[in-house]
Amino acid sequence: MVQDKPRGARAPAPRSPIPTWYFALVVVRRGHRFLLTQERKYGATWSIPGGRVEPGEALSTAAVREVLEETGVPVRLDGVLRVEHSPGEASARIRVIFLGSPLDDTAPKSVPDDESLGAAYLTLDEIRDRPLRGAELRVLLETVADGCQVFPLELLGTEMSV
Repeated sequence: MVQDKPRGARAPAPRSPIPTWYFALVVVRRGHRFLLTQERKYGATWSIPGGRVEPGEALSTAAVREVLEETGVPVRLDGVLRVEHSPGEASARIRVIFLGSPLDDTAPKSVPDDESLGAAYLTLDEIRDRPLRGAELRVLLETVADGCQVFPLELLGTEMSV
């Protein structure tokens, strides 16, 4: 038996959507070297390639696209290293950091364009001498070099229709 709402009772107001930005980044490893890009922004610091996911784009598709745009190197994704969620008062940010490998021997781009100032495969020692976008980047790369856990790509599934 369905009960009627008491007279004068109001349905709760719907919640406003939370603006959320999604980013896909990739640690690309070739032997003992990592592919880094020198960013056009952020004081020309060095970072792993990555960027914002476009509307309707899968995280994995965005990751591969961003690496190619910023470095010129085609890659395949080998797994997921981290999923980060940073909630804020008015919005949120989600970053997925993938592990990837180059598809071939394509050299990283060396001519600046709208996406980056260039890219290079660097050892951990060479990375220590570069200005990095964030201190946590060096720790992440050292963790990968030490053989950290890598999660299968299937960790990032799509919502199933019921």
